Amino acid sequence: MNRKAKAALVLALVAVVGMAFRVSWNALRDVAKAIGADGTAATLYPFVVDGLMALALVAALTLTGDARRFALRVLAAYTLASLVLNYVHGLLPELHSESIGWSRLADGDVTNWALVLLATSLPVGSIYFGSDLVAKVLHHRPAVESIEHESTQTNVNRSSGELGELVVEEAIEPPVSVPALAPVLADPIDVVETRVPIAAAEVTRPRRATGRVPVAARSPRPIRTPEELLSEARSITKSWPIEDLTGEAIRKALRTSPAKARVLRETLKAERTAHAATAPAVVS
Repeated sequence: MNRKAKAALVLALVAVVGMAFRVSWNALRDVAKAIGADGTAATLYPFVVDGLMALALVAALTLTGDARRFALRVLAAYTLASLVLNYVHGLLPELHSESIGWSRLADGDVTNWALVLLATSLPVGSIYFGSDLVAKVLHHRPAVESIEHESTQTNVNRSSGELGELVVEEAIEPPVSVPALAPVLADPIDVVETRVPIAAAEVTRPRRATGRVPVAARSPRPIRTPEELLSEARSITKSWPIEDLTGEAIRKALRTSPAKARVLRETLKAERTAHAATAPAVVS
């Protein structure tokens, strides 16, 4: 529906509501005079009843949850009360007279008392319920989760070109020399050049990790050569029986990778076998 059609629909609704209020205003004014209201009070009485109905409708459109259900109950209660008073006005022709003063709203005493109680309690109820509804509307805050979800959904639906326009380049200071962490049993501390970001703007989508790991973030354990690993393995496993030369045991003892541990195991077993084979010849 275009904008002109919506505007025409709203204007038609306002016109219908205005005419309906004029009809109800006549009945409620006469009922107010019948229960003892003066001319000014009788003129304002319809605004008290039907006006609160409009206020409750606006509150129901604004509020959520229990507050919205409360506004709908107020709207239903005052709509029913206005309907009852309009119905009573139609049943009593004497209420249509301009010179009417204090009068009965029903023949039976109990019914008349109930109708008078209803008509006189509506202004007091308008003060209470109207104040409560206005307070609820003023303190109402929309859910933050729904707003964040809508914002995320909007970014997802955008094309890559639109997202590229929203990315702000990071402000980076010139490179600053930062000393790297000193590795264990390694050469003296080297000074490496590291770029330190001073300020970065928000990016609309996550960025993938690229490039090599900085030296400062690497493990401080020195890299051992195969000869160093073999020498260390010989020293550690010198007293081990050949049955205990397993890859897992060597890996745990040397704290190396499983692949290197398997190579060391085969090398140590081969040395033990060769030594056992040559031992009798040496003795003889």
